[in-house]
Amino acid sequence: MRESEAGKAPGGAVATRRPNTRGLTYRLRTSRPLRLLLRNRPAVLAATFLLLVLVVAGFGGALAPHDPNAQNLGNSLAAMSGSHWLGTDAFGRDVLSRLLASSSVTLLAVVQAVGVAALIGIPTGLFAGFVGGWSGGLLSRISDALQSLPPLILAIAIIGIFGPGLTNAMVAVGVVLAPSLYRLARGAAESVATETYIEAARALGCNKRRLIWNHVLPNSASPLLVQLSFSAGIAIVAEASLSFLGLGVQAPQTSWGSMVREAFDDIHSAPGLIVAP
Repeated sequence: MRESEAGKAPGGAVATRRPNTRGLTYRLRTSRPLRLLLRNRPAVLAATFLLLVLVVAGFGGALAPHDPNAQNLGNSLAAMSGSHWLGTDAFGRDVLSRLLASSSVTLLAVVQAVGVAALIGIPTGLFAGFVGGWSGGLLSRISDALQSLPPLILAIAIIGIFGPGLTNAMVAVGVVLAPSLYRLARGAAESVATETYIEAARALGCNKRRLIWNHVLPNSASPLLVQLSFSAGIAIVAEASLSFLGLGVQAPQTSWGSMVREAFDDIHSAPGLIVAP
């Protein structure tokens, strides 16, 4: 077949090759939010740092140069060196290895706390904002009562009932974070519930459950995602605080908060130990 006839369709028309609009590469290249992100250098720097933290948290144990729990009392409180980049603690354990191993514990703590807060706060908030009535009012009064309590004291009380440990501590933190997500989800649901497309979906026969999950939640996702990101930061600080008090992770497991507590005991002899965690 000649070159001039190769591009012709069976009907005689010239066939043109259309771009693959379903491929992931095409969608990323034409994504407007991605283009706006790449133009913002501080945002790119922050995203790169967060990605690095997630990689370290996911593979911290494999990246550690030494066993994080291996003790060497003859090399305790050693200064930074080629074999121990951040020195050693009072038991001769490598600080860098413990820091990398603790990052995965912190990531697990964030997932647990934010997951509990989202499971409690978002569905109840959407229900109260969209349905309303006496049930929505009752949920709001419970949320107000939880928000009136000191968060750390409430978390300590919950841990006192169920016992110390990472999971129990993060469940307590998730309960503390749930009211803020509830109020945001309720406000977003109330504003979306009056939109025209909700009335159209209701007229087509959609039940309340389908309206909430298929229409209200997707259109309320933006403020909820922002609040979830703030809640993740709060969960990290809360986990570190509870572990510092001995109510979070238990030995031999370690976290950044427990590392700060151990370094605090030797702050006069080795003040640099408290900097990294």
